Amino acid sequence: MTQFGRRGRLLPQVSMARRAVESCLTDSLGRAPQPEDLLLIGLSGGPDSLALAAAAAHFSRRRRFRVGAVVVDHQLQEGSAEVARTAAGQARALGLEPVEVRTVVVERDGDGLEAAARAVRYAALGRAVRAHGAHGVALGHTRDDQAETVLLGLARGSGTRSLGGMAPVCDRDGLRLMRPLLSMTREDTVAICDAEQMTPWTDPTNADQSLMRAKVRHTVLPFLERELGPGVGASLARSAAILGPDAGLLEDQAGDLLDRAQQQAALDVAHGVVQPVAPGATALSLRSLQEAPEPLSRRALAMACVRVGGEPVSFERLNALGALAAGRGEAGPIEMAGKVSVYRRRAIRTRGVSGESGLPRSRGILELRPTV
Repeated sequence: MTQFGRRGRLLPQVSMARRAVESCLTDSLGRAPQPEDLLLIGLSGGPDSLALAAAAAHFSRRRRFRVGAVVVDHQLQEGSAEVARTAAGQARALGLEPVEVRTVVVERDGDGLEAAARAVRYAALGRAVRAHGAHGVALGHTRDDQAETVLLGLARGSGTRSLGGMAPVCDRDGLRLMRPLLSMTREDTVAICDAEQMTPWTDPTNADQSLMRAKVRHTVLPFLERELGPGVGASLARSAAILGPDAGLLEDQAGDLLDRAQQQAALDVAHGVVQPVAPGATALSLRSLQEAPEPLSRRALAMACVRVGGEPVSFERLNALGALAAGRGEAGPIEMAGKVSVYRRRAIRTRGVSGESGLPRSRGILELRPTV
């Protein structure tokens, strides 16, 4: 059966969702899916993830590839266990296998409840992927979610990566995430659930405007649509589709620069051009950073802070770090969020630095040192 209880023409949204699932998985695999491939659906029981599960189940029924589901119970609302069991039952009724519920404990931290819940959810999904040998997890984020993400990024004053929104395919801490429905709307997913005769769960937190995303959804975006005209959400999502690949390319180039800066710093240390850094610290060649375009060097510096255990770098701290790398001002330390101290180290002025050894003259290094 191609659509649950279908008689007559296939609903266009159902057909669109199926094509999106197959295309996204193909892009992620780098080849056509095979019958042994397993895709897990991150299922909440809401209309978006249920519609995604229904679309993916089409391929499982035809044995094109395997589809399972993981329901994460955050235990943050009364009755959450029953909601999780119901969602898992709907997945099994669609023919998905394996289907499991993973119960987690969310502890509030400095980043807020939403961020803490997201972190433990992705950790649980990662464990499920490893346990079942799945390729990755597909999530039900839609074009509306993408518009909200971009608007939140603008409000925070974030850079290109945040404005690029959610990527259709990406890795998070070794977990492959896929978002096939980014070109579809919430209305589309509700229509799919109706066509498949499924009753989605309504998350009460989606209406809680003390949460920033809910406020953007129910107040900010409708206001912009009224004042600027319809289509604002679609335009924001389109901006993300343009900026996302641009940000990805810049991140790849910045990662290459970071690797080169580390390799050059290691050579400088090995040849006695600069003094060794503290145990556990990371050294970056100032010469490599200074010779690169500033947008790349700044991205490389932000990456380096995270790699040594720090937190994502704020705009103000990144400005200070860029000045340090450029050789301006004091030699540090600059304290970065996440307990990372950054120092600028001069080259040792000895004979043979740029002569007999054949090494280019070093301008020193940056030392990124985790602190307790």
